[in-house]
Amino acid sequence: MPQRHSKNNNDLAFFTYEEKRKLGYGTQRERLGKDSIKPFDACCLCLKPLIDPLCCPKGHTFCKECILECLLAQKKDIKRKLAAHEAQKKQEKEEEEEKLMLQKAKELDAFDQQNHGAVPQYHDRSGSQDKNGFHGANSVKVTSFEEEALRNMKAFWLPSATPEAMVKVDAPSTDTVCPEGQEKLKLKSLFPISFTEENADQKSKKSVEKSYMCPSCKSTLTNTMTLVAISTCGHVFCKKCSDKFLVKDKVCLECNKPFKERNLVPLEKGGTGFAAHDERLEARDFKYLGSGSGLGLVKPAPKAY
Repeated sequence: MPQRHSKNNNDLAFFTYEEKRKLGYGTQRERLGKDSIKPFDACCLCLKPLIDPLCCPKGHTFCKECILECLLAQKKDIKRKLAAHEAQKKQEKEEEEEKLMLQKAKELDAFDQQNHGAVPQYHDRSGSQDKNGFHGANSVKVTSFEEEALRNMKAFWLPSATPEAMVKVDAPSTDTVCPEGQEKLKLKSLFPISFTEENADQKSKKSVEKSYMCPSCKSTLTNTMTLVAISTCGHVFCKKCSDKFLVKDKVCLECNKPFKERNLVPLEKGGTGFAAHDERLEARDFKYLGSGSGLGLVKPAPKAY
């Protein structure tokens, strides 16, 4: 079958739409597969099966060791930033005192010269004389610390003589955050959760990995189901049993421990990859053409969902 001439017309001075499409120009969309989505029983940090699982109030699950190391690293980083901020404040205070001392020294020098009959002449940076002349110690023209340093500096083009711009360190926040949801998180707000494993007769023969079930309806837990954990005892149920029994009775069906409605925490799930289920299952990258090269340079999109 002959090819269409419009798709192979390469004698133009610009790229056609078909040529741009072949180079990958524009927004590239890709549906996330099942292998790219985190299982419900995997840690949000190490992406491995949960070991001594802990859950945050927003429903993100972590291994106990992973989340403790993460919070400890955040505290060390906050401590380092606080030390850098205090050092910067101390340096700024010393520079301000140095400027005041320099200003007082200039005023005293001018006052001393006036008393001895010497009339100093002050020139600006262009070499022109001060039009206002000299009218006493209080009217002495005092330059700033930066201008004085630039006047006295020689060979300013050398790296060793070039002044360095100070990087201002803002006061850091002293709160640790959840690595997944980026909300404030304290160690005492984490609570342990426990999944109910399936029995040997209920478990399929081909399955090698651990599988969990809902303690109430005995259905196997998968990524297609919305799970709910009780923060007081840590037992995990499916959403249907939670709405049907837990919300009404306010008692755990596994340990008969009472709780309040605010203790029901829906667990975050990764989805399954099917188009009709969940959201945030599509990754996008914007690809644009290099200037005059004909090569595509990949630039990540501002949002990926």
